[in-house]
Amino acid sequence: MKHIKREDIQIISTHSNWSQTGIDAVLKKEIYNDKQAWLKFLKVLFLSLGLGFTTTGILFFFAYNWADLNKFVKLGLIEVLIIAITLVVVCATINLNVKKILLTSAVMLVGVLFAVFGQIYQTGANAYDFFLGWSMAVALWVIISDFAPLWLIFVILINTTFILYSEQVAHNWSLTFVCTSLFIINLLFLSIALFTPKIKDAIKVPLWFTHILTLIVVVFATVGIGSGIFDDYPIEMLILTIATIAMYTIAIRQGIKEKNGFYLSVFPFSIIIIITTLLASVMNDIGMLLVISLFVITSVTLVIKNLINLNKNG
Repeated sequence: MKHIKREDIQIISTHSNWSQTGIDAVLKKEIYNDKQAWLKFLKVLFLSLGLGFTTTGILFFFAYNWADLNKFVKLGLIEVLIIAITLVVVCATINLNVKKILLTSAVMLVGVLFAVFGQIYQTGANAYDFFLGWSMAVALWVIISDFAPLWLIFVILINTTFILYSEQVAHNWSLTFVCTSLFIINLLFLSIALFTPKIKDAIKVPLWFTHILTLIVVVFATVGIGSGIFDDYPIEMLILTIATIAMYTIAIRQGIKEKNGFYLSVFPFSIIIIITTLLASVMNDIGMLLVISLFVITSVTLVIKNLINLNKNG
């Protein structure tokens, strides 16, 4: 079987007389990581740590020697590093993963360059301008890289830019509107991450990346609906509620179908928080506090029980 998954093995073993020895053999061959996989992981891990510590060292170097450095030296050192790393990525015949990690380091240095430029010349720009410029400067690298950590940095930059813009410029935007917008933006990123591998087999999106994006989307949905319950912004609240119901329904059905514990824990807990907020908005007295307490205890217990049963049956 091509691209066999753990779920496939579980289903086959449940509905057949497949021996435990055969199951263990297939798990070791198709699912578990072997020695070569661990060596590859450790190689990438130590390389990432080395580049991360190097970038951090550069930051501390500037911080410690800031007053003694000429402004042209400050900018020139960072620019030389960015150019050198970029040339290595483009011209050197090294491992592709090494190139992607180097490119991630260059992306971080671009942010350092913008920060140093703003500090030297005191441009007076808002904080969102810094993150917007950083996002635009590295967007092409992110698109062509096909590297999940780099995409995660880009997603964080986009979210930070939007949040800072809402705080520093768009003062009339409600929290519900901000959360609705960020919910849609991150849902778009999540949709791309989920469906691109189905369109193009060469692109592989790691599970941890889609899980982080899912958590981001759920957080903005929960906070946005919770804010909308107490505030009078009906249009934003209606849009976010409809979109959230549609997404949660699809995700929970998919979680039940695939027996995905992540989906069946994140989304129900978000629903519990939303319902609790709704109950608290109806009435704020000792009786409602008792109702909310009973609801939270009962619902959380049911979710945990279902997850335990899922784990046992799986």
